[in-house]
Amino acid sequence: MIDSSFMRVAAAVPRVEVADCAANATAIISLANELNNKGSRVAVFPEMCVTGYTCGDLFHSRTLLSSANKGVDAIVEASRQWNMAVVIGAPVEYDSTIYNCAIAIANGQVLAAIPKIYIPNYNEFYEKRWWASGRDIDATVSISGQQVRLSANQLLEVDGVKIGIELCEDLWTPIPPSTKAALAGAKVLLNLSASDDVIGKYDYLLSLIKQQSARCIGAYVYASAGYGESSTDLVFDGKAIIAENGTLLKTSERWTTTPSYSIADIDIEALDHDRMHTGSFHDCAMAESATNYTVVSVSLNANMALPDKLLRTVAPYPFVPASDADIDIRCGEIISIQAAGLARRLEFTHCHSLVIGISGGLDSTLALLVACRTFDRLSLDRKGITAITMPGFGTTGRTYRNAITLMESLGVTIREIPIAPAVNQHFTDIGHDPAVHDVTYENSQARERTQILMDVANQTGGMVLGTGDLSELALGWATYNGDHMSMYGVNAGVPKTLVRYLVRWFASRTADANEKSALLDIIDTPISPELIPADKDDNITQKTEDLVGPYELHDFFLYYTLRYGFSPSRIYLLARHAFAGQWSDDVIRHWLRTFFRRFFNQQFKRSCLPDGPKVGSVCLSPRGDWRMPSDASSAAWLAECDSL
Repeated sequence: MIDSSFMRVAAAVPRVEVADCAANATAIISLANELNNKGSRVAVFPEMCVTGYTCGDLFHSRTLLSSANKGVDAIVEASRQWNMAVVIGAPVEYDSTIYNCAIAIANGQVLAAIPKIYIPNYNEFYEKRWWASGRDIDATVSISGQQVRLSANQLLEVDGVKIGIELCEDLWTPIPPSTKAALAGAKVLLNLSASDDVIGKYDYLLSLIKQQSARCIGAYVYASAGYGESSTDLVFDGKAIIAENGTLLKTSERWTTTPSYSIADIDIEALDHDRMHTGSFHDCAMAESATNYTVVSVSLNANMALPDKLLRTVAPYPFVPASDADIDIRCGEIISIQAAGLARRLEFTHCHSLVIGISGGLDSTLALLVACRTFDRLSLDRKGITAITMPGFGTTGRTYRNAITLMESLGVTIREIPIAPAVNQHFTDIGHDPAVHDVTYENSQARERTQILMDVANQTGGMVLGTGDLSELALGWATYNGDHMSMYGVNAGVPKTLVRYLVRWFASRTADANEKSALLDIIDTPISPELIPADKDDNITQKTEDLVGPYELHDFFLYYTLRYGFSPSRIYLLARHAFAGQWSDDVIRHWLRTFFRRFFNQQFKRSCLPDGPKVGSVCLSPRGDWRMPSDASSAAWLAECDSL
């Protein structure tokens, strides 16, 4: 069951009959009934949907205006049966002037009449022939026998969420009315439109809607006229679009001859977080929002059963774009960011030498590939990259061979320094039994490798390139002052679920068959620190995800913890939706608790994190994106996990 911090909204496109208001009211009521049954709390219909947008000079006909009023009366009466607010388009007459209005209705009441402000008068649109701008109007009009305020300076409030309303052309202006409504507190913005379709217009409109929702840090719900409008000069495709903070949530099928709609759940808590976290939004509201809005509250049934299914896509891999084309672009950008950051550090330090440990695993492979790309960019000889493989007690033949093949293919300086003799001497020095495979056994190897890297860096006058990724930093899955430490952490902003795609990006672009083969096998190798001896068949026995949990779950938890500050219960709700059929509720709960336990108690490792480039919206640098005391208590988070 979803919680009340989501708001279900709909953009509806009924079939219209030009100038037949009774038929149009029936169509609107029928579609509203369906949306009400689906749990919608707010539904927006197209501009002038009661009359049809293309009535032309009939808008000044007393017969049409009277018929429109009767159509609105019928919708108002029908609304007594709905547990939602509807916003419909109809003409409103005041003082011998016609206004193109959005009429908000709920529970048999007419809540507000909001006029269109910007009236086009160009090309195919000659609206000023029929309607006046509502910019300065503030009056009381009678609609369905009720006294209603006619003014653009009104917001609705449904379930505690403020809603702003504008009409069609208003969106296309330099400063849309929805911008001011958002600055006045509206988190959901509705647009009643009648936008014809011409070549290229739809894609531009989608971009416009996404951008407006992003600028306003809100949801934008757009309904535009469809089939049934006059085709004398224009054709209307019927658009129902819902966007949230720059992302399209839902679009309807266009060009249908039957009614259509888009319906989605808006994440109000996420919008709250982003507005709270974006100080410039508050500053802009204080500086620019001079209009005095009246808030009209809507009392809907608060005791209705909450929907049990979330109507929005929750990506199980929030760090990974959905389409192959977007993944390819994203990977190219991330690698460019990593390489640019490393290039600047090398240039500033006058360093022409890098030292990197190569294990045959994903993270060190990505770091090495980025290092080579950086050296190429700086026109430096790749031999200045000293890649060191350091076989230990758990190194398998598979990872060793891949490491060697990769280094040979990339043309870097190769060194092999086995660590077993030095670590065994260390065990003797500290009195540790090497048969005891505990944390001392494991961390001694990690620190020995780091010591080798640091000392070789001194030999070569270079710097140690770190390989640890964002997911490992979140979980503290690194040996303190071992692989935790470097002179530049090139992977620090890259989550584990994205590392595979980045390595695959390199694999798809190399002409070297050996390099490509090694990269693809590295991608398929189980993630492991290889600190525990392999089995008798030389297979990896120490698999990281068996110990700390699946990285796809942890990356999901990490994203929603850092990006939106969500609580464990809300992350659990989203995870159940995203991973339905893949992970059981018990498994999700178990690893969610593990995530928060480790995230809190491993902060001390992040507090002294080496420099590294930020590549996305989520980062754990203690100098910028994530400031958290190392001794913060996780009690409240773990208690909430235990209550799930």
